[in-house]
Amino acid sequence: MHLGALCHRSLSVARAVLAALRGWLGALCWGLAPLSLSLPGWRQVSAPSPAAPVGPRRDQDEASPTPTSVNYHFTRQCNYKCGFCFHTAKTSFVLPLEEAKKGLAMLKEAGMEKINFSGGEPFLQDRGEFVGKLVQFCKQELKLPSVSIVSNGSLIRERWFKKYGEYLDILAISCDSFNEDVNVLIGRGQGKKNHVENLHKLRQWCRDYAVAFKINSVINRFNVEEDMKEQIKALNPVRWKVFQCLLIEGENTGEDALREAEKFVISDEDFEKFLDHHKDVSCLVPESNQKMRDSYLILDEYMRFLNCTNGRKEPSKSILDVGVEAAIKFSGFDEKMFLQRGGKYVWSKADMKLDW
Repeated sequence: MHLGALCHRSLSVARAVLAALRGWLGALCWGLAPLSLSLPGWRQVSAPSPAAPVGPRRDQDEASPTPTSVNYHFTRQCNYKCGFCFHTAKTSFVLPLEEAKKGLAMLKEAGMEKINFSGGEPFLQDRGEFVGKLVQFCKQELKLPSVSIVSNGSLIRERWFKKYGEYLDILAISCDSFNEDVNVLIGRGQGKKNHVENLHKLRQWCRDYAVAFKINSVINRFNVEEDMKEQIKALNPVRWKVFQCLLIEGENTGEDALREAEKFVISDEDFEKFLDHHKDVSCLVPESNQKMRDSYLILDEYMRFLNCTNGRKEPSKSILDVGVEAAIKFSGFDEKMFLQRGGKYVWSKADMKLDW
């Protein structure tokens, strides 16, 4: 055979052998690759796509806030007619109990540690049984560190404490004045019942059934000059939350509002004077309009987060429809202001070490 032809044939055979070896090795490596995933203690680390950014992802910078503390206004109905109310009876809707429980479980899964039930008046629904069952579910099933209620107190009976008191950490009662005539002017009057006398009765029941007692007061044109130091000290609440009267478009001001709260509004200076006069009350927790507007996570009766950034309550989609993370992005919640105003505190009665 000609020498050139022989060399050419030898080269072709070598190339074929190399190609076969390359294919066999490739197949071997491919076949071994899955085995590496099943080895104990190992995990797969994928290389970033050439198109993917190397630095932090944008959605990590814009992460949704954690719903650490949530205020669930499950009803808008109320037996009082407070002139400055900013969650008025625009609907009579209340979620079925099991749907409400489902939403609360979703919030717990998303990081909720404290739930506050409010209204309207939460004890109106099923004579307090509805909120009682929710309180029991949140403490017994979800094991939340803190479960609280805000109420005007007029419909609470001792039998409720006997049945549900062990599951409640904090009961907050709204009281704006210790002068009954002023309470009537504000809209907290209810026939012959005395709001202040009832407040003292509720205080005693909280002692009897080991529930932390709190007072909420809205400072407005009718009570801004009142001296409440001695009465608050005598009642000795764990917290006395003092709010500046707040206007919310569509709720207590504006054409489609059910209240006209303009006559109740006070200036920032007047609010500061009230706070200064009561600065020696150790349980005082002040909240100006600036602190209050965007530092609360509020769920309405449909379990929609309410965004108050623009001075009115603009709802997200319901967490039952889109999930907590998607809905909370539209809440307008200022997590930094929440922490700055002291939104997170010792809120479990097991940690309060109170002398009941």
